[in-house]
Formats: sequence, C-alpha cells, structure tokens
Amino acid sequence: MSDDRPPDPLDVPTHRGGFGEFGGERSGLIERTFRERIIIVGMVRTDGTGGGTEATERSLDELGLLVDTAGADVVDRVVQRRSAPDPATYIGKGKATELRDLCEALDVDTVVFDDDLTPGQQANLERLLGRSALDRTAVILDIFAQNASSLEGKVQVELAQLRYRLPRLRGRGLALSQQGGGIGTRGPGETQLEVDRRRLTRRVHKLEADLAGIARHRGTQRKARHRSPLRSVAIVGYTNAGKSTLLNHLTDAGVLVEDRLFATLDATTRRLELPGGESVLVTDTVGFITKLPHGLVEAFRSTLDVVCDADLLVHVVDGAGPDPDGHIAAVRSVLAEIGASEIPEMLVFNKADLDPTAVGRAALVHPGAVAVSAVTGLGVAAMLAELAARLRAASEEVELVVPWDRGEVLAALHRHGEVLDESPGEAGMRVVVRLESAEAGRFAEFVA
Repeated sequence: MSDDRPPDPLDVPTHRGGFGEFGGERSGLIERTFRERIIIVGMVRTDGTGGGTEATERSLDELGLLVDTAGADVVDRVVQRRSAPDPATYIGKGKATELRDLCEALDVDTVVFDDDLTPGQQANLERLLGRSALDRTAVILDIFAQNASSLEGKVQVELAQLRYRLPRLRGRGLALSQQGGGIGTRGPGETQLEVDRRRLTRRVHKLEADLAGIARHRGTQRKARHRSPLRSVAIVGYTNAGKSTLLNHLTDAGVLVEDRLFATLDATTRRLELPGGESVLVTDTVGFITKLPHGLVEAFRSTLDVVCDADLLVHVVDGAGPDPDGHIAAVRSVLAEIGASEIPEMLVFNKADLDPTAVGRAALVHPGAVAVSAVTGLGVAAMLAELAARLRAASEEVELVVPWDRGEVLAALHRHGEVLDESPGEAGMRVVVRLESAEAGRFAEFVA
C-alpha cells in the first residue's frame, strides 16, 4: 500500500544529496552520495555600492570555498552588472534565462547566489531555472549543520535553520490540503502549508526555550569565573585564520584543526601560564565571516557571550590571505553587533610560516600587532609577552595591610584580584595583590 501521508516539514531529507534542505530535530547532518555541480552567481553594483568588481570577485572566491566545504564542486561563476537587484529574480529575467541555458549545458544541480535572496526571488528563480536556487546564508547554515557536535551547537544551528526556512515554506499542492472542492470536503479547514508553518513555529519556540536554559547555565558558569582571580582572554577572528591551532599550541587543548571553513563551532576554554607567572583563561570561539547570517549571530549569542565577558580579545588574522584588512573589518562588525566592540583588542597576524614578508608587513601597519606562526611557534613568545603586558596595564599592583579582624576583606581580595604575596605583620596581614583599576578604589583604606 502506498503511503499518502504528507511530508513532515521537520523530517531529514532523503534525496540523493545537496544542501538545499536542512535536517530537523533528528539530525543536523546531510547525507551525500555524490558531489553536486554548482554555479555561483554574484552582482557588481553599478551605482557605486558593494565595492566594485574586485570586491565581488573576492566574495565569489570565498563563496567557492564555502561550497567546497559544504561538499559540492563549483563548475562556473556568473557575474551580473546592475544598479540594483531585480525584485523578482535578483539578476533580471533575461540573465536568468541565460543562466538556465548555462546550467543545462553544464549539467548543473544547483545555483548559489552570493547575496541573500528573498523568498519570492528564490521561488521565481527555481521556477525559471528548473533547479534549486540557494543563497550564501543557506550554504553557511549547511556547513554549520555538518560541523555541530555538542548539544548546544546542534540546538543553535537547528534554530537558525528553522528561522531561515519559516518564511520560505511553500505549499505542496492541493493533494496535501485539508481543503477541497468535493462533497464532504467543504467547510472550515486548514491547508498543509499552515500546518507546516505552525509546527515549525512551535519547534522554534521549543528551541528558543532550550537555548534560554543553556544561557542560564552559562550565566552560572560566568559568575563562577568572575569570582575567580584569573583574567579571561577570548581568541576571535575570521574563519580559518588559525584560532584553534593557536590555542592548541599554547595549551595543548586538542581542539580539532582542519584547513576548512568553520571546522570548530564550540567554545573551548583552557588555562594558560603567562611569562610573568600569571595564569589566564583562554577561550577559542567560533569563526566569523563576511555576510555572516544575522540568524546565526542571534542563535549563537549564548556562545558568543564569552567574548563579551573577556578582559582582552586576541584577534587572529590570516596575514598571508588575500584581504587581511577586509577580514579585520568583518570581524569587528560582528563584535559590534554582539556588544563587544569596546573590549581591548590585540591583533595577531598568523601564518608567518606561509608568507613571512606579507605577515610581517601587515603587522607593521597596525601598531601593537604581532606576527606569529601558530604551526611552528614563531613569534608566539613575543605575543605572550605583549599579552601579559596589556593585561598588567589594565590592572594595578598594590600593597595592603588588612587588620586581623577583617577576614572578609582578605576573602574579597582573593575573589576580585590576583594575590601575589601574603605575609603576617603586627597590624595585620600584609598582602601584595594585582587588582583591576576599578576594583582598587574599594580597598583604598588598607593601602600600606
């Protein structure tokens, strides 16, 4: 007997492959039995916005890397010149017809656009092209779905996917509708599209509640870290800049390292001893990228909160890449979006082993930046010395005499500062402690 039940909008797709659909609550990964053939499409804005031809080509190069990471092959690229995107088909109906002919000639499975498509544009393009039409956001979401490993990561990725899919739900025809035109079918009813939309909305609310619970747990962990005298450092940067490699070199963290975009999504924190003997907590975070989907930033906000709580950001830049300054601007844009733009930042230009001249030149342009190789360790000692100096500059080393009957003050010093030395005296305990400048004033009456 054939199964006439309507498809479940949360089911994992069982088609032959591709990243045009996303897994639901039962899986975030997509099974592939072949590598899709992809054409990527970009637009040069003739009105002066968008950075011109060179910026468009760089963005398409990066989109090609994203497609390769997602498990497909780019067979060609198309660039359209327009003053503004066409509201119906993004590239215009004539160009879309040319693109359809090219797809048929090259036996292309999917077309991926470098900019976000509206649900209407996507539907019109798929109808004109006769194949899937996706945008950059869909590819990034698919890569995140492949790489999510922790429970929190999977919840965050699924939430971002469902928020992306919800406005793009389309009806599957009258055969799947509870409304009809024959005897016994008239009257109040509900289309399958409405059922799917309601189920997705309900699932989104469930995931948002799950993430709220995870955020509360992370808040408890942050309170425990705030009670610790250890300073916190967050490693941020563009995807594939070498953040995880640097953390592994510094702390033997054992974080997965691959030469691919978004290889690691989960934050990892390790303790690091600085040259002066101080200890700090170092956290590796998810990588950023140009045109990072806003839904991903929102979904990963609980993970990115560790960046907002850091005392210093180590901003790792691929100094041997084609556009270090563009990558720096993209990362700072995301930092501003999550409210971390005011945290002190130290630029670290990585991959000096690949192109020492380019990396050294890039570091010289930015005062206070250092050039390193996270693979060989070149320049890491200088980086740690600079890191320690910047953390010390944000704190004060003071000597206090705490009366014997003020034990709560001693406890507060251990909670809010780094106690360097303690020795008993006649008037009380003599303490040498390093405190944040804002905290030092609270203990002014005990200064020796």
